[in-house]
Amino acid sequence: MENPLLLSPQLNTCSKVKSLCKIMKSMNKEGAKPETKTRAQEKKNRLSLLQKAELHPNVDLDKFEKLAKASSESPQTVKKWGESFEKLISQKAGLDVFTRFLKTEFSEENIEFWLACEDYKKSEDLSQLSLKANDIYETFIKKEASKEVNLDFNTKELTSKNISHPTHNTFDAAQMKIYTLMEQDSYPRFLRSNLYLDLVNGRPQGCTALRRRSRSFTFNEFRDEQPDFAIWL
Repeated sequence: MENPLLLSPQLNTCSKVKSLCKIMKSMNKEGAKPETKTRAQEKKNRLSLLQKAELHPNVDLDKFEKLAKASSESPQTVKKWGESFEKLISQKAGLDVFTRFLKTEFSEENIEFWLACEDYKKSEDLSQLSLKANDIYETFIKKEASKEVNLDFNTKELTSKNISHPTHNTFDAAQMKIYTLMEQDSYPRFLRSNLYLDLVNGRPQGCTALRRRSRSFTFNEFRDEQPDFAIWL
């Protein structure tokens, strides 16, 4: 008697699919291949990341929530930050936003050094100058310091000599170098950044980066993926 499955291509195809499913289920019961489980988990992780509204391409998720807090300043006030670097960092809100920008570039040590120097010059207890001066030197200027700033050889040498007899002006040369570096290098990039442009236009911070990241992430991560029956069984 002729096999009825051969009479209908659709029935034949259906039968093959059912057979394949049985084989895949059998494999799952015996234990799916390690790489199959890994791929399935990776896809779940990717989808989970896409669902997080605070996703940012330059910082990790644990820190991004703090970086994405909206500024309470009006767009009009924010626009004034674009008039000069001095106006930006003279306001607490502007200084905070600029610091957040430097963190995305991993160069926040520059503004931290500048602030430390400002605090140092306000010291009223002269007996504490030496202690504070050494602390700033060890943290920001010494070779391979934990937050070493980018200073030329001559400025470092001058500052090192000033440490032996600290005054309120010990770090003036170094502070001016870093101020100029931020003003001429970091500040122009800040004005072109999505962080600043979002504030100027009254958009929630990070929304532009999120849209760009979502499109790029989806295309790059899934364009080469092949169907995996094990995920659906």
